[in-house]
Amino acid sequence: MSTTTDLIAHNDLLSSVKGLEKKIGNTPLHRVTRLLNKKNVHVYAKKEWMQLSGSVKARAAYNIIRKAIENGDLSRRRTLLDATSGNTGIAYAHIAKELDIPVALCLPENASRERKDILESLGVRLILTSRFEGTDGAQQVAKSLAEEDPESYYYADQYKNQNNWKAHYHTTAPEIYGALPGITHFVAGLGTTGTFVGTGRRLRELKPSIQLISLQPDFALHGLEGWKHMETALVPKIYDPTVADANYEVSTEEAHDMIKAAYKYEGLLLSPSSAANLAGVLRIAQQLDEGTLVTVLPDNADKYSEIIKKLLQQ
Repeated sequence: MSTTTDLIAHNDLLSSVKGLEKKIGNTPLHRVTRLLNKKNVHVYAKKEWMQLSGSVKARAAYNIIRKAIENGDLSRRRTLLDATSGNTGIAYAHIAKELDIPVALCLPENASRERKDILESLGVRLILTSRFEGTDGAQQVAKSLAEEDPESYYYADQYKNQNNWKAHYHTTAPEIYGALPGITHFVAGLGTTGTFVGTGRRLRELKPSIQLISLQPDFALHGLEGWKHMETALVPKIYDPTVADANYEVSTEEAHDMIKAAYKYEGLLLSPSSAANLAGVLRIAQQLDEGTLVTVLPDNADKYSEIIKKLLQQ
């Protein structure tokens, strides 16, 4: 810190971000009881919307912000910048608002109106990017902005930031293993890949026999917001393909069918990505004679009201 005033400001910000830790993680597990009926096979899903900002991305966003503050890379006089499909941006915005840190986000222009409204209500400066290039295009715009004005921006770069997967290594995995030491399979979709890579790495250390199965869309043009079709998308720098024992594909149609089934039989109102995770883990469960399988439900249906309404009316 260059001055006593800077040091006082840094310490105040660091104290404030540490105070938010209690609002992150420690989400409950939902045991699936009606969508699966196999005596020795049990499926659990972690309800990740039950934390600050309403999604799994609170974990990564918090860890990225906290580490940046600790390292002196982020302050109240520097804007947090990143590309997002929505949930990470909303998590950044919630956390940054409590810390009085400015945020600018590059977001594909076809992101839902609900997400844009949430971000704007939290004081985010939105930079809308091409709908045809998705989050890959948004990343390029964010990178360019950071390169043009590095003093004004802290570019979080969630797709390359090691604190993304480390958030799940240090929180999600221990929470799952602590609740279910008998876990045999962990199943999750690939987006930034932080959830799967971080959780998977730690679970394998805790239980070497565990099976780690990643999920991705079956087609490049899919409707699973936040997920990546690895063969055609920019592969996140934090992705480690050696973590997975197997990779399954899930279609958008399969996810939409699961939205209806999860509501009817489990009382869960899920987002498309959460429904895709549930569809994937249940498909694997049906192939087993015994086992304890866990997936994550990244968020609920709150930010997808129009999609969910139409599906449930069918």
